[in-house]
Amino acid sequence: MNENQSPQAKQQGFTQSLTFRLTVAAVFAALVFAITSQIPPIPIPSTSGYFNIGETTVYVAALVFGPLVGALAGGIGSALSDIYLGYALFAPGTLVIKGVEGLIVGVLNMYLRKYISNLSLCATISVLVGGLEMVSGYFMYEQLIVGYAALAEVPFNVVQMLIGLIVAVPVMHAVFRVVPQLKSQI
Repeated sequence: MNENQSPQAKQQGFTQSLTFRLTVAAVFAALVFAITSQIPPIPIPSTSGYFNIGETTVYVAALVFGPLVGALAGGIGSALSDIYLGYALFAPGTLVIKGVEGLIVGVLNMYLRKYISNLSLCATISVLVGGLEMVSGYFMYEQLIVGYAALAEVPFNVVQMLIGLIVAVPVMHAVFRVVPQLKSQI
């Protein structure tokens, strides 16, 4: 934004940016929902949870479009998937856990990109930290709120995080190659 712009022009730019981000967040929430619920989730009987690959979309949203999009897409899309798939008991926890995960990945990626020029390294660190929040968040939620043997789901959540990392980083690079302007947007 130009320093010489009027306050109205600056406000309009902010509004368009926020409108754009909210629109992208809605699209990504729908994608997270579709990928989580339609690519067959694998039930984990010991915890009454399920393994899915929707994590990849949460990471792509946060890495490419930032923390707001990552948080809204991750929280809303994943919670709706829980409800749709019959895991409504997990939906409140999922809303918070996946929302915070998307937020962490987006914020940390933005911060690291200021100091590290290697986008893959920034993305990897961001996803690992955000993913560990997801693993520990579900462990605590299942142990404290749901009362299941939460330890049984930890390995599945770690694998879910790693698959998300393996898929999301190349997708991020592909998106930046096709739309290089997005690199400077977050």
